[in-house]
Amino acid sequence: MNTSSSQRPKKIPGPDHPITVERTGRRVVVKSGGRTLADTRDALTLKEANYPPVQYIPRKDVDMSQLARTDHATYCPYKGDCGYYSIAEAGERGVNAVWTYEHPYDAVASIKEHLAFYPDRVDAIELLEH
Repeated sequence: MNTSSSQRPKKIPGPDHPITVERTGRRVVVKSGGRTLADTRDALTLKEANYPPVQYIPRKDVDMSQLARTDHATYCPYKGDCGYYSIAEAGERGVNAVWTYEHPYDAVASIKEHLAFYPDRVDAIELLEH
């Protein structure tokens, strides 16, 4: 089966499904198993429709040595093809715990080179004052 996004429906955010991406403006720290996975002052907050806000963290501020790329992939008609990483030290809880849109659609282009973490698969996603 061809999973190319070019053969799937593509949707543009609008009043019925709004998406905004803005600088978080706070320090964001992600921890798992007593280790810091990410620490940034350059996070982006993506708000999509009625979903909880998601912190997208620049790759440069993520300890990629603690992550392992997986074959898991999904598709979002608003954002594009999504790839995943597991948190190696977190066992089953850490499987596909991190996602990224490496070639996001134009409406969310700013999340390119960023990673997001499932809150229930890490110990904490902390928003701190600078």
